[in-house]
Amino acid sequence: MSTLTTFPVQSGEVSAAITGDGEKRGRLYSLDALRGFDMFWIMGGGSIFHEVAKATGSPFWGGIAVQLEHPDWNGFHFYDLIFPLFLFMAGVSTPYSVGRELEKGKSRNWLLWRVIKRGLILVLLGIIYNNGLQLQPISQIRFCSVLGRIGLAYMFANIIYLYTKERTQMIWFARILVAYWLLLKFTSAPGFSPGDLTMEGNFASYLDRCIVPGKLYLGIHDPEGFASTFPAISTAMLGILTGNLLRNSTMLPVKKVGLMAVTGVAFLVLAQLWNLDFPINKNLWTSSFVLQVGGISLLLLALFYYVIDIAGYKRWAFFFRVIGMNSILIYISAHFFDWNYTNNVFFKWLGQLMGDPFGAVALCISLVFLKWLFLYFMYKQKVFLKV
Repeated sequence: MSTLTTFPVQSGEVSAAITGDGEKRGRLYSLDALRGFDMFWIMGGGSIFHEVAKATGSPFWGGIAVQLEHPDWNGFHFYDLIFPLFLFMAGVSTPYSVGRELEKGKSRNWLLWRVIKRGLILVLLGIIYNNGLQLQPISQIRFCSVLGRIGLAYMFANIIYLYTKERTQMIWFARILVAYWLLLKFTSAPGFSPGDLTMEGNFASYLDRCIVPGKLYLGIHDPEGFASTFPAISTAMLGILTGNLLRNSTMLPVKKVGLMAVTGVAFLVLAQLWNLDFPINKNLWTSSFVLQVGGISLLLLALFYYVIDIAGYKRWAFFFRVIGMNSILIYISAHFFDWNYTNNVFFKWLGQLMGDPFGAVALCISLVFLKWLFLYFMYKQKVFLKV
């Protein structure tokens, strides 16, 4: 199972501007910070903006609040980026973890077992997160989950990484996207025309209804279903390819940033073109969606990497790094710990002091602050949840 482990965290880890081969030796500060930025929205950052929109009635804040919700089906909002960005970053970490172990002489078979174990642990944690520890009939259990998708996509992407070279990894990335597009373009659920991409008619959701045990999140569809996990492997593969660039390329750090930025823009253009035939859709994790979120992920990592690891501006990112170092812990804690109750115990007075309508905003901010203090305590104790 996952364990709480302790290990030293040195300030100023991996500064490309100072250490020419810093990426080879340790963690990327920018990667931890970006992971924390990503998790910030899940741990309550999004709720702050929703409450501000309600309190002010402002179209401006309302527009931001809309971006912090998922579209019903086709389309793209900023909130759709949160999950795939995390998976992308899990891929970026692979050359720093699995790759380093290979360099130390660990066998591929030994690493294969470790990768499979980690993936299956995440699947198990996802089932527990969805359903708790209570015994239930199988028909009432939701087996698909966010953590499960991360686990499976991470596992298969890492297996590809272990047994193929970088060029072949690029081919895997592209072939999975094309194969998934062709699958949904020329198939459908019974009674629907080939290429139907509605929730009822698409083949991926139909396949999930046929083979996934238990219940699906939306009854006839699950956004973390089995079939749509395959293109998610490409999201993890893109992260691995990016990690290869950052850790192993002899290219100057600034040129790495440029390559990530150019590739990110190219992916966004391709995503809009593919969207004309294969709509951007997080629920189906369509191939155009993979390019869309992949492009934005590359641009964000390029920005964080340049500002933090090249230019050396790190202090502003400490808030996010504290979150990023224990991202899995804060994610699953919400299921086992009543943060709202604790927030009310300590900060109910603040909400009352602010009054309506901004009392709810104050409580959302205090909730994020409380969670961050917990993570900061864990950070100072050098205790991190390791899967």
